[in-house]
Amino acid sequence: MTHHLTRDEARRIIVRAQLLDAERPGDVVEVAEQLTEIKIDPTATIAPCEHTMLWSRIGWSYEPGQLKKAVELDRLLFEFAGTFRPMSLLPLMSPAMTQFPQRPSNREWLASNDRFRRDILARLRAEGPLLAGEIPDTAQVRRAPDGWSGSNQVPIMLDFLSRRGEVAIVGREGRHRRWDLAERVYPPDLPRYEEDEAAHLLEERRLQAAGIARAHRWWNPVGKAGEPATVEGSKWRFRVGPEALAALAEEDSGGRVAFLNPYDGMLFDRPRLEEVFEFKYVLEQFKPKPQRRYGYFAHPILMGDRFVGMLDAEVDKAHEALRVNAVHEFLPFDPEEDEMVRAEIVELADWLGVAVVHAR
Repeated sequence: MTHHLTRDEARRIIVRAQLLDAERPGDVVEVAEQLTEIKIDPTATIAPCEHTMLWSRIGWSYEPGQLKKAVELDRLLFEFAGTFRPMSLLPLMSPAMTQFPQRPSNREWLASNDRFRRDILARLRAEGPLLAGEIPDTAQVRRAPDGWSGSNQVPIMLDFLSRRGEVAIVGREGRHRRWDLAERVYPPDLPRYEEDEAAHLLEERRLQAAGIARAHRWWNPVGKAGEPATVEGSKWRFRVGPEALAALAEEDSGGRVAFLNPYDGMLFDRPRLEEVFEFKYVLEQFKPKPQRRYGYFAHPILMGDRFVGMLDAEVDKAHEALRVNAVHEFLPFDPEEDEMVRAEIVELADWLGVAVVHAR
């Protein structure tokens, strides 16, 4: 059976799945369990992505120390490939991790550096946890710098070994990761799944986070999870979970205003944003300044289930202020909408512990 959704219903499903409706989650782990991953990015015109993602869901009660505790002390979340993920996801990822890397050139590099790999594992076993800078580079075969990594081969090998499940990130010192053997970081009693079952369960979790998604888009590969669906005005074929459909019958708790970090997972699927929300989002961070329309790192403004504008703001640490350069309105706000956006800016500044200053 194919479900036929209105655009309003599709938007409502997505917003609820992303925990951006009026009913806020209670803590960091609840957010991670639902979203499956929280992006880590240091760009902090307002605050780093991992913290603004959590604040935009939880609100004023979120403190950055809660994330650190969940990752480093409670081990309820783990860092992997530039994201924080719930530990419940690791058993579903593990079968595929053992097959990494798939690309022939990467497999060749790893095989050629087997002694280097064993050197790192031995040092971690004897001395870990360690920062990458505390581990000697004994690579036999070197990869040229590519813009993402330098000439030091240790961070590259650590990344490979983490994706294979051999090492793991224990925590961070500032932005620097501290590494150890995975067996000393991950819980030993996690469930085990066969590869096919794990892949299917992982697709279901991705669909849970997305709300609705196209089956084989790389940013939301949900495969055959859920049930087929269409959305009015779109020729695309989507997948939707039965729980999300059932929730449409529940009373709508209403919407709210949310400022989304440009690297927020809600924004990853740009074609879906345009198709369902009629919002064409372009990150202007890498555009020359004269070509920017909304600002270097402007945050999209979600109001209810519609994107209504862009917030161009930055923290001025020297003056302990949140400097609001502009609030770009796609359509003029009515008085109530204007008040809601202003109130959320004040909430953001209070959370940051600074005053609000509007540019003239």
